[in-house]
Amino acid sequence: MKNKIFIACDTTSVSKVKKIIKNTQTSKLKIGYKFGLEFLNSKNGRKFVSKLKNRITFGDFKFSDIPNTCVSAVRAIKDLKFNYCTMHISSGLEALKAVKKVSGKTKIIGVSILTSLDNIALKKIGYNKDVKKLVLHQAKLAQKAKLDGLVCSAQEVKIVKKVFKKEIITPGIRFNSDKGDQKRVLTPKAAFKNGSDWLVIGRPITKQGNIKNNIKKLIDHLNK
Repeated sequence: MKNKIFIACDTTSVSKVKKIIKNTQTSKLKIGYKFGLEFLNSKNGRKFVSKLKNRITFGDFKFSDIPNTCVSAVRAIKDLKFNYCTMHISSGLEALKAVKKVSGKTKIIGVSILTSLDNIALKKIGYNKDVKKLVLHQAKLAQKAKLDGLVCSAQEVKIVKKVFKKEIITPGIRFNSDKGDQKRVLTPKAAFKNGSDWLVIGRPITKQGNIKNNIKKLIDHLNK
């Protein structure tokens, strides 16, 4: 089975996205493309996504609002036919269930605790539980809402798999110790070893040197 990678297209430039797609083609990995609000809200982003064919697409919009607003937001992007779409689990069980009910063929992926947060950061915003306990709690909620997948860091995948039985998507992937603005990171190989189904990789592929070389570097890393 091929390792599955979402390439994060974190840009407002259509030409850059075209370059990313062109230079990440390989028969050795299963590749999908992640688009956030940054690209969708850019001048020609929505139009580009609407015409993108024969690609696995991931709308990483992290919807978080009252149930009615979340449902309206998901309906508003239905024409783009994303394979995956995210919303924050912290929106609550009612919102999660409501969105799942109207999502059609799009898989709804619950976002747990962002990989840019650690225990210290969580305390500052009022959480008393540590990261792993919070992620586990939210994974149980995602399972109860019958979501199609869950986003968590690779550090929590093993415990999440005990309570959540569908796809796990993992951001916060780095080839080395350069974390940037991320707190909870692992290498691609370690993430897959822990049980991640998909990895989301952006900057290490698209913004650090040659994209084709970075894909080759990723393949070599995974095959070691």
